[in-house]
Amino acid sequence: MQRAAPAVVNIYTARLVTERLAPSLGELFGEYMPRYRQRIERSLGSGVIVDESGHIVTNHHVIANADSIRVQLEDGREADARIVGRDPDTDLAVLKIDLTQLPVASFGRSDQLLVGDVVLAIGNPIGLRHTVTHGIVSATSRQQLGIAPLEDFIQTDAPINFGNSGGALIDSSGALVGINTAIVAKNLGVEGIGFAIPVNMVRGVLSEIIAHGRVIRGWIGIVPQDVPEEQARQFGLPQPGVLIEQLYLGSPALQAGLRPGDLLLAIDGTTPANAQDALVR
Repeated sequence: MQRAAPAVVNIYTARLVTERLAPSLGELFGEYMPRYRQRIERSLGSGVIVDESGHIVTNHHVIANADSIRVQLEDGREADARIVGRDPDTDLAVLKIDLTQLPVASFGRSDQLLVGDVVLAIGNPIGLRHTVTHGIVSATSRQQLGIAPLEDFIQTDAPINFGNSGGALIDSSGALVGINTAIVAKNLGVEGIGFAIPVNMVRGVLSEIIAHGRVIRGWIGIVPQDVPEEQARQFGLPQPGVLIEQLYLGSPALQAGLRPGDLLLAIDGTTPANAQDALVR
């Protein structure tokens, strides 16, 4: 906890909202000129410092539509942040602050997490700075939640609330294994179920955004489907894997000779773990 907490920051956002006022009773029966008013809408979230240059990873929905972003560190220092890039497909974004002597999170391996492993969630729930909650890994590789196009969530029973979004999920050694995404549990309207974006996915998105300002992904034009072990045996397939269910017309996959029903054994020599992994690659 002492190893990871200093690298977790509080994020405060503000945006100018313009609202059209409803006409008064007198204006309904006469010449009506629309009237407007402006107000400042504020929100909060969390983030994790990932290098000494001041890059911070957080959720895209935390900073979406923000006109200004302010970051506060555990030691009390504050700074304005600028957006380096964002990736709505994974609900991740990278910010940059200009401060020195920054604490940096240590990256772990989310692919080594097992169900039952102890994890801690650190964040800024409802403005309570650097709150730590405790739980276990309930499941890995949760998909098809309808939150983002690319989903591969870690499920945990560690409480993740409004303001925790973008904060750190750490393992028992203090290494970062995920970025908390409170919006998932909030949308489902359930308690005791939290989700985090695995750090292995975060690592790839982070490097792409720092290098290019956005994530550049390849596209081969397939609609993949998982083939579990039992189904693979029924189909007489040599191993579980990923089946090509459909292809897009004119896609590179179609031009290369792939057809619906083909089993995808490897991409660049590496076997895809599941259909989601095949799309991410």
